[in-house]
Amino acid sequence: MVFISMFVLTNMSWLPFNPDKNPSMTGDLAFNTTVSFITNTNLQHYSGETGLSYLGQLTLMLWQFISAACGMAIAAVVFFAMKEKTTERLGNFYFLFVRSATRILFPLALIVSILLLFNGVPMTFEGKDIMANLQGDTVQVSRGPVAAFVAIKQLGTNGGGFFGPNSAHPFENPNYFTNLIENIAILLIPVAMIFAMGYVLKRRKLAWTIFGVMTIGFFLLLFPTVMNEMKGNPAITEIGIAQPSGSMEGKEIRFGTAASAYWAINTTCTSNGSVNAMHDSFTAFSGMTMMLGMMVNAFYGGVGVGFLNFYVFIILAVFISGLMVGRTPEFLGKKIEAREMKIAMIIALLHPFLILAGTAMASHLYVVDQQTYSGWLNNPGYHGFSEMLYEFTSASANNGSGFEGLGDNTPFWNIGTGIVMLLARYLPIIGPVAIAGSLAAKKYIPESAGTLKTDTPTFGLMVFAVICIVAALSFFPALGLGPIAEHFTLN
Repeated sequence: MVFISMFVLTNMSWLPFNPDKNPSMTGDLAFNTTVSFITNTNLQHYSGETGLSYLGQLTLMLWQFISAACGMAIAAVVFFAMKEKTTERLGNFYFLFVRSATRILFPLALIVSILLLFNGVPMTFEGKDIMANLQGDTVQVSRGPVAAFVAIKQLGTNGGGFFGPNSAHPFENPNYFTNLIENIAILLIPVAMIFAMGYVLKRRKLAWTIFGVMTIGFFLLLFPTVMNEMKGNPAITEIGIAQPSGSMEGKEIRFGTAASAYWAINTTCTSNGSVNAMHDSFTAFSGMTMMLGMMVNAFYGGVGVGFLNFYVFIILAVFISGLMVGRTPEFLGKKIEAREMKIAMIIALLHPFLILAGTAMASHLYVVDQQTYSGWLNNPGYHGFSEMLYEFTSASANNGSGFEGLGDNTPFWNIGTGIVMLLARYLPIIGPVAIAGSLAAKKYIPESAGTLKTDTPTFGLMVFAVICIVAALSFFPALGLGPIAEHFTLN
């Protein structure tokens, strides 16, 4: 897939389905784009309508199906491992992968694309159209097979936009109804996977416990973000300018502040990464909550992998809870021992390591040689640091959204984030599967009066506490240098 994608992207100028005569990509940009779509991240250092041919767009759309189906199949493998009392066989990946793509993703994408099509989203292989704007000027408007692309980008928590502005573009998201459909599509499969787990394990209380923890975390990020954006930008309020519609900088009038803020949290908590407003324009506090959604990366999360991330936190919580109450740490009848804890801790620490190490390296280069790297930041200072922190957070969380004040189409950002995306996608998949396989092979221990219950609100609270402590210790020092400092400066 990597070789096919690299070949297409670096040779688009002479390959077919290029009516707009868009140029081929450079090697480093093609590498970043290929890795981005194959890893379900869809970080875009290009603008789709000018940076890709229709063949390039369709090639990337194929990876959107494949990467999402991969995540779903891996989650199903972990479900089966949790279900079995003692086994060394966890199912057939190819079997689960094909059915995820053909039985779930394709039918849903067909329905969503038809709904978008009937609401004005283009679906054509013709090139740019000529039209007259309100001023009477003749302009060329890009179009293409947009409806099909948008459907799978939302359903598969892919997020890559057909156009540069993503779902802020009227051809990707024409009205409030399409905005509603695309928002539902983001959450649909990640939430369904939780209850699929409960169905497979015949433990619906456990599914509701996990869903409850995720939903509480989601709402704790959502409510302050919506309220903060509706209140307006404090820097503008200070100079006496009223903001009756809230902070409208970087937002579409057809959606407004509340719907834009909701989408921002929805897309960052689910590793979707699509946007209907420019995240770089949100107020500092909202920028922090969006980053926290990606830093935790377990409040719903991506298709399949969202549960895998949460599974690691469950293992940590079970082990800590067992030590606190003097019981042997057990989960679903299997003892959690040193091997499982080592894997869980490596995976839990990998995410902050990739984010913080990448941001530190970028900050060092910028500070040491601002003349060479001056094109990176349109907003130096606290907000500039936030732009770099957000980029590596988005890459490590397989999210793909960005603070677009960052000049990211450079060899450093293309190669650096490409490496982060590869490591952050596959190691967190391998880890939970290794834990689940290790536990599945162990002897099953029937539940007794001394067994720690994992389907209760008390245990849900414990998992939530573990998530908060890990996130706070890992990320708040960095957030203090970026959005938190910017927030207090403006207030």
